[in-house]
Amino acid sequence: MINNIVTTDNFKALVENTKKIAGYKEPIAFGICRVDRGQKNADKILQASFPIINWKENYGSAAIFIAALESSKRAVDFSGSEFVASVNDEFVKNALSAFTPYLDEAKGDAHLNVQVIKTLSSMATLGSNFKIVFLFEDTNPQSVEAVYLKLYALSTSKAALRSVNLNGAFGVLSNVAWVGNTPYELEYLREHEITLKLTGTYPLIDSVDKFPRYLQHIIPADNTRILEASRVRMGAQLAAGTTVMPGASYINFNAGTLGAVMVEGRISSSAIVGAGSDVGGGASILGVLSGTDGNPISIGENTLLGANSVTGIPLGDGCIVDAGMTVLAGTKIKIAPLELEKIQVANPNIKLENKTTFKGSELQGLHGIHYRHNSMTGDSEARRSTREVKLNSELH
Repeated sequence: MINNIVTTDNFKALVENTKKIAGYKEPIAFGICRVDRGQKNADKILQASFPIINWKENYGSAAIFIAALESSKRAVDFSGSEFVASVNDEFVKNALSAFTPYLDEAKGDAHLNVQVIKTLSSMATLGSNFKIVFLFEDTNPQSVEAVYLKLYALSTSKAALRSVNLNGAFGVLSNVAWVGNTPYELEYLREHEITLKLTGTYPLIDSVDKFPRYLQHIIPADNTRILEASRVRMGAQLAAGTTVMPGASYINFNAGTLGAVMVEGRISSSAIVGAGSDVGGGASILGVLSGTDGNPISIGENTLLGANSVTGIPLGDGCIVDAGMTVLAGTKIKIAPLELEKIQVANPNIKLENKTTFKGSELQGLHGIHYRHNSMTGDSEARRSTREVKLNSELH
């Protein structure tokens, strides 16, 4: 058992001694979660809820948690990319004892890991539904708990979009029926369908998916609005001031906004939208699996994507894509000589060829371009944008 940790010096000494364990590695991420198990198969983890996560931070708390596990006779395996263990009463007592110097200070935004342990210690019994998760490397996740820890890292903005390895996540997670914040095994519903329906207890299913909704796990900033919960998936990242309208809007996991953005269209996985931009009604930003040849799309600041437009190349700041316009890597785009000069001035670090027809890929990432259709010829054209894209500050 861990005891006699009554001063901060005692705490620091325990941390340093723990780091001397053979093979010890500091985790890149860790946290304690509550898991939802399968109704038919209790060994199947359907979901993991983390009150807080630690991402490249709080290494002292990580050492304390490892010491608490070791003192509970559960050795931590540092050889793999991740380690998951059940949290029991003995672990909590050990961790609580180690955190003694900070117990009185653990309130508000201070010492959140200590607050987690204090909350667990106040529960009558923990059962088997609480886990501690350590990630030692950012490799393909091996467990449901690891997938969720990474999704939390993205949605809480602790990790930058596109910076987390989620390869194979779909194979780790189960396809489940979501009823509010409770996942149900589909096999359980099939097995008990007759009884559930005849007794009037068949659940009202919101969706069937491997991922839950963003709002089932994340509390957004005060000035962020999501008008329909189904429009934002867990693992999305929404900067403060973002507004997601109902209808055709959608933000996938590992995608999102970097500032106040109006979203009335689709931001596919891996797509990122800069501050002050407007994704118009029904507009689509393509993801890496939907026509961009694996090229992740970034939309710059103060850019407007018109209603029902399609963007398949990265755009710079201050661009406009007209309603109904499609801009893909292979789209042939005409630029008049005078407009080309103006675009070149707006992008002094890029040398554009002196020609009148460009592929979309040749213009990717450039600033201040207005993409439009010529209503007389039907040609796709680009010119220097002369409009300022400005969001209504009262709406964000």
